[in-house]
Amino acid sequence: MTTLTHRRLSQHVMNRLIAESPEEPAALTDDHRRSLSARFRAVTSVQHRRLDAWMVERAGRADGVFRWSPATARRVLGNAALRRSVFEPQLTRVDAVDVELTDQLLRHNAGYARPGSLAWYLASCSSAELGLVSAEATNWTTQLAEAAECLCDPWQVATSDAYYDVARARTTLRGRRDLVVTRDSRRVLVRVRMGAPGKSAGPGLRADLTIDALAEPNGLAAARVIGLWPEAGVVLSVDGTMADLRAGARDLVRTAVTRQRQHLHLAA
Repeated sequence: MTTLTHRRLSQHVMNRLIAESPEEPAALTDDHRRSLSARFRAVTSVQHRRLDAWMVERAGRADGVFRWSPATARRVLGNAALRRSVFEPQLTRVDAVDVELTDQLLRHNAGYARPGSLAWYLASCSSAELGLVSAEATNWTTQLAEAAECLCDPWQVATSDAYYDVARARTTLRGRRDLVVTRDSRRVLVRVRMGAPGKSAGPGLRADLTIDALAEPNGLAAARVIGLWPEAGVVLSVDGTMADLRAGARDLVRTAVTRQRQHLHLAA
């Protein structure tokens, strides 16, 4: 049976969810990986596909081509800004965002940015657009920092999302993670989302849980994945149990099937 808890966001609730996370989370074995690979290979694909929790929540419905915007750039810049401010505490959150923006622009000017990258997008923005990007990133950094600073256990900003290439299946899975909290030998992942959670938010968290476990060399799942919706004041969480890992894997395969059917329908 899968687990999904729903709570009102508060400092007490956050720390309790971490403290009460399972002490022995499940682990994925090589047999699990081979089984998942076989299921993805059964869903044929001409092109390389990339799946994540957002696609699971959207039931595989395509949203068109990804485009950079202030809303899509805020998480990358905001997480990097908070990570920088941890190591350079003299920086304010606004200053940290400005430094990250400047670094991206310098990367483009030095010729290190490839077309379609964040640095390439920022270099094409007007001053007014850069102001919007900065405001969105500062808001993201502030909400993430407020969530982190209330935690009693050690935490760090995730250095990257979790990526897993499914063997021989032309499939890459991406699991988002913003904070990694350490309690004893357990890992607890924290995700931050804007707006309010929808009915499919639980499956999205389970997808992130499964992808994170697949990306771990030993297959050990996070003890718990916590999703925060600060604007709505809501916290959702799923546990690192085998039932939740299997549910996450099923949802990812189901999403691949849906997208393949859409592709065949368009081709016809």
